[in-house]
Amino acid sequence: MRPLALLLLSCLPLLAQIPKNCSQVVVGIAENWNSTNATLTLYQKHGRSWKNQGQSWQTRLGKKGLAWGRGLHRTPESKAPAKREGDWKAPAGVFKIGGAYGYAAKVQHHPKLPYRQITTSDLWVEDRNSPHYNRHIILNHPASTAWEKKAQMRQNDHAHSLKLYIAHNDAMLGGKAIPGLGSAIFFHIWRSNGTRPTAGCTTMQENKLKQLIANIDPAKNPVYVLLPKAEYQQLKKQWKLP
Repeated sequence: MRPLALLLLSCLPLLAQIPKNCSQVVVGIAENWNSTNATLTLYQKHGRSWKNQGQSWQTRLGKKGLAWGRGLHRTPESKAPAKREGDWKAPAGVFKIGGAYGYAAKVQHHPKLPYRQITTSDLWVEDRNSPHYNRHIILNHPASTAWEKKAQMRQNDHAHSLKLYIAHNDAMLGGKAIPGLGSAIFFHIWRSNGTRPTAGCTTMQENKLKQLIANIDPAKNPVYVLLPKAEYQQLKKQWKLP
């Protein structure tokens, strides 16, 4: 592994399993590192056992597959690359799940899950040179400068009319984002009925996303686990995966 990669991985948390206080997990399994599709399943813990909550569903991933993301996991020794800004790869690993965002004034969601209606004053910063990198910012005016408009959360784009935050390289749920390791990763609505991959997000049918947002309970400390099939089987016992 290259020295730079080792340095970046050393910044990751040491946790090597799903947190003990987590009782809700969204598991995404891709065929391999180059896959642009994954199968998602929502699990909930009952006692010591994980139980799937309904049928699995299909999603789309990054146009160039997956790369190790920065989350709650310690990245194993691997030939797979680490996630970078603009690499068109979905981050693999274990990640907290955060708040929901959308165009509608209200959506069905758990009372403890934050929901924000997106306006022309809402930004999500992907500028790696900004101190606000990978953060949601609410201006006190509509986005007007060139920088603000570039950072503005998507307007009039149905695929982004509803989304749920995936805390990769997190700066929103108590973490600290490292510039250049990737930003603005969400679950959101897929494009062209699922025929198009993404820039790194996990996308799905609108009704499936609505069901997911309605079921995510912050009190259960939910996480998203996304891995290729071989890595999932290899890490299942160590990471205490469903």
